[in-house]
Amino acid sequence: MTLKIVTEGSNPTTIKLDGRLDTHTAPDLDKALDGVLARPGLSRLVFDLSRLEYLSSAGIRCFVRARKAIEPKGGKVAIVNPQPGVRKVLEIVKAIPGGIFASIEELDAYLDEMQRKVRDPD
Repeated sequence: MTLKIVTEGSNPTTIKLDGRLDTHTAPDLDKALDGVLARPGLSRLVFDLSRLEYLSSAGIRCFVRARKAIEPKGGKVAIVNPQPGVRKVLEIVKAIPGGIFASIEELDAYLDEMQRKVRDPD
């Protein structure tokens, strides 16, 4: 599956994501972020995840990159409307800020399993 990225507004800027944000599609979001983060005076960035179906650690790194670029200047980054599986991943990452996984691959496998459990409980 692919990732559709729609950028709206200037400040705040909203980035709507549709599809999967994973190792294969994260470079597309990184490229879109290059243009957004280069905007002078950007102080608010919103990621709308209402149509995002899957999130891996590569996608999380995109969100962290945006935060590191905006928040030190007093700005804010918000994530809104995550689907249940994606919300679970975000909750897990928030609960283990330093990480307890041996590798990125192990983290991705764990996140994949958590999202599968939320989507298909049995």
